[in-house]
Amino acid sequence: MKIGNREFKTSGHTYVMGILNITPDSFSDGGSYDTLDKALYRVEEMIGEGMDVLDVGGESTRPGYTPVPAEEEIARVVPVIEGIKSRFDIPVSIDTCKARVARESIAAGADLVNDIWGLKYDPELARVIAGASLPCCLMHNRKEAVYDNFVEDVLWDLEGSLDIAHKAGIRDDRIILDPGVGFGKTYENNLEIIGRLEMMHSLGYPFLLGASRKSVVGITLDLPVGERVEGTLVTSVYAVLKGAMFVRVHDVKENVRAIRMAEAIRDGSKGAIYGRN
Repeated sequence: MKIGNREFKTSGHTYVMGILNITPDSFSDGGSYDTLDKALYRVEEMIGEGMDVLDVGGESTRPGYTPVPAEEEIARVVPVIEGIKSRFDIPVSIDTCKARVARESIAAGADLVNDIWGLKYDPELARVIAGASLPCCLMHNRKEAVYDNFVEDVLWDLEGSLDIAHKAGIRDDRIILDPGVGFGKTYENNLEIIGRLEMMHSLGYPFLLGASRKSVVGITLDLPVGERVEGTLVTSVYAVLKGAMFVRVHDVKENVRAIRMAEAIRDGSKGAIYGRN
């Protein structure tokens, strides 16, 4: 799959998508990168740590978040995307569910659209993505965590997103899926979806896991947001073992190292000589 000017394998390796929130109220890093200089410094830092794709967001989607108008979201992200693309050779994803924001971000240089509502929030967004011939990441989400059969319902919902994408003209080879950890799910649902990531393969598309510093880690370990790195690393190792194409994370360096080690064990063990001390 081509994202920006780079080719990515859809299987066999797990890439790292670094998070850059240009927001005052994101659950983990709100307000940390509220100026262009701070944002660009963080981007340079993440590139040095091994980031493969940068995900830029201008609206917090934490539980209970207050939606912001498209104009404000555009004002936050477009100057940053332009600054990144003029200085760095890194594929950039725009994290938005709004067609206007996506359109302006694409004009500024965004290479991928990451939609937390799987094309079900703004009916125009699918056409914007198709018209730009860009790849997209479609996440599972629900307004309420009410399910008849949790795993089957998640897959059914994602099939609905795929149907919207196909009708708009988005090609199969430009679609990544995301099971949506932390969105429209209970704590138990989140644990189950991570533990059963292999079920994503049944849909036939590469997938992304986004569990970085989320409440499923905080509740399990009884830790605040700033102390959830180790728990996040475990979810990233699960992503490797379950065949995820991407993990979306805040702590790039640590996750890159964990993925490298997990892949070495997974791939190296295939040729191991057993019984030798």
